[in-house]
Amino acid sequence: MASQKKQCLFIYGTLKRGHSRCGNLTGQEFLGESKTVARYRIFDCGTYPGLVEAENGLEVSGEVWSVDNECLRQLDLVEAVDSGLYQRRTIKLQPPFHTHPVESYFYLLPVDSLTDCGASWPLA
Repeated sequence: MASQKKQCLFIYGTLKRGHSRCGNLTGQEFLGESKTVARYRIFDCGTYPGLVEAENGLEVSGEVWSVDNECLRQLDLVEAVDSGLYQRRTIKLQPPFHTHPVESYFYLLPVDSLTDCGASWPLA
């Protein structure tokens, strides 16, 4: 029987609890709320946010989840990884998650014309 490998994932937008795509995390384990180190910003892409690395980065707020491989494959489809909209890669978080290998979805398209949300989405 194959073991179910788990991946920690930092969620900052529509996948968060109570948001439009949270159902994609049904059956996965919520580990807690977290913030990144001050290296990232969120941009408003319309009905969803885009996370990018930035020189003037902030501490982005979000959630950390432990997800299995099947969920990760599904999330990659939802986030259009194969189409080049997002890329899943390592993100740096503050304690208590700073020693865990955690990934997140980074927005790959230009953000010049998008509204800068700063550290959280949606804009209040």
